[in-house]
Amino acid sequence: MPILVPAHPLFGDGGRAERAVWEALRNHLPDDAVLFHSLRMQERQHEFEADLVVLLPGAGWAVIEVKGGDVRRQEGVWEQRQQGTWRRIDPVGQAQDCRHVLQRSLARHGAQAEHSRAVHLVALPDRDADDRFEAPGLPRSLLIDRQDLKQVVHALLQALQLHGRGNAPLSSSGTVEMTRLLTGPNLAAADIFAFHTEHEERVRQMTQDQTSILGFLRNQNRVAVVGGAGSGKTWLALEQTRRLAKDGQSVALVCYSRGLAHFLERVITEWKPRERPSYVGLFHELPVRWGAPQGEESDSSWFEEKLPALLGDLAADRPAQDRFDSIVVDEGQDFSESWWPPTLLALKDCDAGGLYVFLDEGQRVFDRLGAAPIELAPFPLDRNIRNTKRIAQVFGSLGVQQSTYEGLVGPPVRFIACKSDDAIDAADTEVERLTQVEGWPPGSVVLLTTKHRHPVQTEMVEGVGWDVYWDDFFAAEDVFYGHVLGFKGLERSVVVLAVNGFRDVSRAREMLYVGLSRARTQLVVCGDPELIAAVGGEAVRRRLTSSP
Repeated sequence: MPILVPAHPLFGDGGRAERAVWEALRNHLPDDAVLFHSLRMQERQHEFEADLVVLLPGAGWAVIEVKGGDVRRQEGVWEQRQQGTWRRIDPVGQAQDCRHVLQRSLARHGAQAEHSRAVHLVALPDRDADDRFEAPGLPRSLLIDRQDLKQVVHALLQALQLHGRGNAPLSSSGTVEMTRLLTGPNLAAADIFAFHTEHEERVRQMTQDQTSILGFLRNQNRVAVVGGAGSGKTWLALEQTRRLAKDGQSVALVCYSRGLAHFLERVITEWKPRERPSYVGLFHELPVRWGAPQGEESDSSWFEEKLPALLGDLAADRPAQDRFDSIVVDEGQDFSESWWPPTLLALKDCDAGGLYVFLDEGQRVFDRLGAAPIELAPFPLDRNIRNTKRIAQVFGSLGVQQSTYEGLVGPPVRFIACKSDDAIDAADTEVERLTQVEGWPPGSVVLLTTKHRHPVQTEMVEGVGWDVYWDDFFAAEDVFYGHVLGFKGLERSVVVLAVNGFRDVSRAREMLYVGLSRARTQLVVCGDPELIAAVGGEAVRRRLTSSP
């Protein structure tokens, strides 16, 4: 497959003909070719747009103007039927103008491709042209008709050989240079935002569609909802909380991770007062709210055993009306078996109160075992609605259950092979490339590590504390640096994953799964392919190293 710019063009309602020609080129051009769609250029006060531009190393480059539907040329005039009326068009002039603008731009920049063979062509994908066709500036060999699409590369090579303006083929280095010239930061950003906007809208719509699931669960008060990464569990947990509170229930929405707790708290502030839960936040903060001492963060036994047990004691001493009708737990796989009894004691009715647990066994990254006390079979979520297909395919084999991938295809996942000790440096380089060259806004990029924290994260947490650190993430104004353990339940448009080793080998597979599944649109992975294969299996390494 050639290099596509953008990777996923937006053709729009009237772009059927352009799509047909683009797909023919995409399917037949060699891997080292470059295919541009809707390339916008400006020369002084004039704007130009080339439907398609092809860079073909070893041959040359071409500008292609596409006209679909009914097109004719009579009495020296080109016309196209538009909404039942024949309107005058100038496809040859449009293609020539774009070629001239590109040639002048190459000359101004002193690019190698300035002297490479170049042609302009017109494509009529809905028409079969006569072999004797010829028009001023457009001999038959510069016209691509419906039949030519079947051998479109041959048609391009013939056009370059017969009519190429220039005295040399386009070299590989000239192709790279011309590609960089035509994909400056501004153009790259426009392409990225176009695809990202489409993908985000698709994710939003599919997430809204998930609400039907809660209708099936309306008459159940003890439910475990199980789904893989990207299946929309957190959104459903929030929506279930909102619905219960709106029905007049006193509800607690709890989780284990700080970052996720901050996210949940921020979301509910946008709800109407009658839709907000009585408590939202960390599971371990609830007993503190009810009077338990804060304890030392370094005392693992306090947080693993004593503080959860205190929740049960404090709940037993509270009047029933001060406890909860229902409790919603997000990322329930993080909970230890000993945490569930005190959770039930926090309900007004320990036996019949609502308990709604959302979890993914594949993300059990902490060394805790325990299943939620729910007798009904878990309700499965089997659709990935967050990640692009290419991202989901990389981590798919790491999940506990198989999901169908319903996102857009998306840009290729990039893999940077390096030693584990060099993964952070490689990731820093990729972050700079994403933000400075490719045009991604810094606030849309996250760098995650799997072992030691990135120095920026360490410095910030020690300098300003966890609350300000997470506020910085949600402000989304700059690149965010985190660790996969603290990023469960969260996501970003772009994730650079530095696989810099694993402290707990027994949980390494789950940590890799979390890290690979946090990106919605673009994923970059830096690490040792041998370590990744040992942790995640040969399938993950193969998909990373062979990603198109």
